Amino acid sequence: MSVNYGSKRIVTGAGYGFRDWLAQRVTGTLMALFTVILLAQVIFTAGPIGYEEWAGIFASQWMKVLTFCVILSLLYHVWVGMRDIWMDYVKPLAVRLVLHVFTLVWLVGCAGWAVQALWRL
Repeated sequence: MSVNYGSKRIVTGAGYGFRDWLAQRVTGTLMALFTVILLAQVIFTAGPIGYEEWAGIFASQWMKVLTFCVILSLLYHVWVGMRDIWMDYVKPLAVRLVLHVFTLVWLVGCAGWAVQALWRL
């Protein structure tokens, strides 16, 4: 009795490419829809837009929540894109690790700034 071990391959990373591809499309679509909603509000605002009108757009809770979701989507979108760039084009492991850490720290800082700006309105 013989056992064929050749058919049992372990594939590392299977499915990650599709997950990242799908995440890029979903987050991109959400950001595009948000842009359309924001442009519609700006276009249909009567008169010139000053600080009060701009703050008024983001004053409602649903807009703050939507904007927060878009901020999270944007951060994830950027992380996936930059991570793939670093992985594809930066070959020295130490340099790639430093770039990954720098990117994460930068994105967390951007998230903090965006949330502070959003809820300060």
